[in-house]
Amino acid sequence: MENIEADVCTDDITGILKNALTEDLGTAGDITSMAIFGESDTGAAQIRSKQAGVLSGATLIKPLFGLVDSLLSMQSQAGLIPAAGIEVCSRDGDRMEPGTVICKIKGPVRSILSGERTILNLLQRLSGIATTSSRMIEILKGTNTRLLDTRKTTPGLRALEKAAVRHGGGDNHRFGLYDMILIKDTHIKRAGGVEEALKKALAWRDGRNGDKPMIEVEVQSVKEFMKALPLGPDRIMLDNMGQNEIEACVKERNASGKNILLEASGGISLDTLSAIAATGVDFISSGALTHSARALDIHLVMV
Repeated sequence: MENIEADVCTDDITGILKNALTEDLGTAGDITSMAIFGESDTGAAQIRSKQAGVLSGATLIKPLFGLVDSLLSMQSQAGLIPAAGIEVCSRDGDRMEPGTVICKIKGPVRSILSGERTILNLLQRLSGIATTSSRMIEILKGTNTRLLDTRKTTPGLRALEKAAVRHGGGDNHRFGLYDMILIKDTHIKRAGGVEEALKKALAWRDGRNGDKPMIEVEVQSVKEFMKALPLGPDRIMLDNMGQNEIEACVKERNASGKNILLEASGGISLDTLSAIAATGVDFISSGALTHSARALDIHLVMV
C-alpha cells in the first residue's frame, strides 16, 4: 500500500478502512448488488465533487478499493476476481469546482458499489474539514498567526482529520495526551492554581530522562496570565478571552522579552478571526475545524 501521509501509520489507515467497510458490508456483503449483478459484470464510474472546496482523502481511494477487491475475492465462488482499476485524477489539497473529477474507476460492478458509500463518507467528511481550514487560512493571510486544530476529532479518525486540516493549509496541535503537556482548567483547579500546576509540570519535565515535551498552560484571565508568564512555559493558551484582554497579554509577553508563544482559543468564529489575529498572537486554535465542519457534497456516478 502506498504511503498515505508521512506521519500517518499505514497499518492504522488499513485498520480504519477495514473497520469502515465491515460497518457497511457486515459478513454478508452488498446483497443488493449480489442479487442484481454477477461476478463478471463490469462497469465504469467517476467520483466527482458537486461543490467548490478543497480535497482531502484522495490517497484513501486505491487502498479502500484494494480491500474491497480482496473481500470480494474471498467471497467469490470462482476464486480471484479482477481488481478494480483506479485512476486518481485529483490530489489532496487541490481546489475543486462543481464537476471536478476526483477519480475514475473501472472494474466489477459489485466492487464499485460495495466501496461507494464508504469512500464517499470519508471524502465528504475530510474534504469538509480541509475546506473549512482553507476558508480560515484565507482570512489569516497577511498576518503572522497560524491556525491550529484541536483533539476534538471523531474517535478513530484523528489521523485522517488532522491530515485534512493540513490539506486545507492549517497546522496540527498535539495529536494526543502523549506528545505534549497541556495544563487545562481542570488540572489547574485540582492542583490549586496556575502557578502550582505549572511548577509541578516544569519540575516533572526537568527530572525526566530523554525527550523533554513542550509545556503549554491554559489561562482564562490577564491575572492568570501574569502568574504563568514569569515561570516560562513554552506556550500559553489564552482561553475565551476578549480582544482587549488578548492584546494586553501580547503586550506583557513582548515587554517581558520571553520567547513564549501565545495561542488564542475558545469561541473564535470566521467573523472574529481577523480581529483576534490582529492582536499579535502566534496561534489561533479552533475545535470547529473538525467537530463542526460541514461535509462537502461529493458523489459517485456510473458512466
